[in-house]
Amino acid sequence: MDWYNEPPRWSDRGDVVMIQSGPGTDFWRVTHNGAVNDNGHFYYQQQTGDFQADVRISGEYRALYDQAGLMVRLDASHWIKCGIEFVDGFQYASAVVTRDYSDWSIVRLENSPPSFWLRLLRRGPTIEISYALDGHSYQLLRQAYFTPTETLEVGLMCAAPQGSGFSSKFEQFRIQSL
Repeated sequence: MDWYNEPPRWSDRGDVVMIQSGPGTDFWRVTHNGAVNDNGHFYYQQQTGDFQADVRISGEYRALYDQAGLMVRLDASHWIKCGIEFVDGFQYASAVVTRDYSDWSIVRLENSPPSFWLRLLRRGPTIEISYALDGHSYQLLRQAYFTPTETLEVGLMCAAPQGSGFSSKFEQFRIQSL
């Protein structure tokens, strides 16, 4: 796996990846306030064709917009990030689809779960994002058109747009070809 914007501290010990995000990091393009940010942390591999990516995520979310999850990326203008985003003291299941402009979908998670399971499924140009609070009962968060391009970058993402950085833990990250 390779880094796009390597974080200040990280470790990869088999089934557990720990990342300390740097402050002022994010992935976002234009929508809302005109900002373009492409300095979040992304630990990825190249993946061709249809696939399913799964991971269990936990984090020490503290500041507005602290985020950790999965990302699929073609380039700086075409990417999807999804996972947990911390907003106004609560964890949200979050998905941002960017095709020149970013959009944002969120669902509030009651009781700020200690862990969150995330699944990203690619079939042709379509990406489906699902999450589970128990690791078994997945529910669809978002389905989006992305790109027909065969080979994409897929992996773990985190960022701390407004905070001083935070620690996130990714367990059992798997990508399987379909």
